[in-house]
Amino acid sequence: MGSVKKTIEKRRAFRSLDPLKVETKTIKDLAYSAILAPSCFNKQPEKFIFVKTKKNLQKVFSALPDGNKWVTKASLIAIVHTKKEDDCVIKDREYYLFDTGMAVGFLILRATEMGIVAHPIAGYDPEKIKEEFSLPKDEIIIALIIFGKHSKKANTLLSDWQKEQEVKRPKRKTFKEFAKIV
Repeated sequence: MGSVKKTIEKRRAFRSLDPLKVETKTIKDLAYSAILAPSCFNKQPEKFIFVKTKKNLQKVFSALPDGNKWVTKASLIAIVHTKKEDDCVIKDREYYLFDTGMAVGFLILRATEMGIVAHPIAGYDPEKIKEEFSLPKDEIIIALIIFGKHSKKANTLLSDWQKEQEVKRPKRKTFKEFAKIV
């Protein structure tokens, strides 16, 4: 087993992807890692649809804006969804988004450990995704996770800004900018 810190440092949201042979065993491994994440009263509100057939990948591609056309190189896409009623609501605190986010974090770290790029995106039409995959109206599509193998060759569909992000890790906030010790 690898070091968690090394896996965290290795994780990158690359957009230049090469095809990846995706086996059911790999998908189940990723899902298992997600379901191990903590959640309020162990309610596990996270749900994933793993899309891998060409026909179903095309359905996802049809819900993308031009800026995310690089996704068409993906071998696998996970649709992450949930709803408020599937998790704790304590006074005005709704945990479903937080708990689902933690599950996604675990899944992304496991993918990274396996040498797979797992790039979450927010740029898509959630209503189109719901329609294409027959999801209920009350479900919230939180993110799409794009999986593939990192390509050293820049994807021609990327903008100049996106190409720059492939080469150099985007700047991170300093400790003082996001945290304090009291």
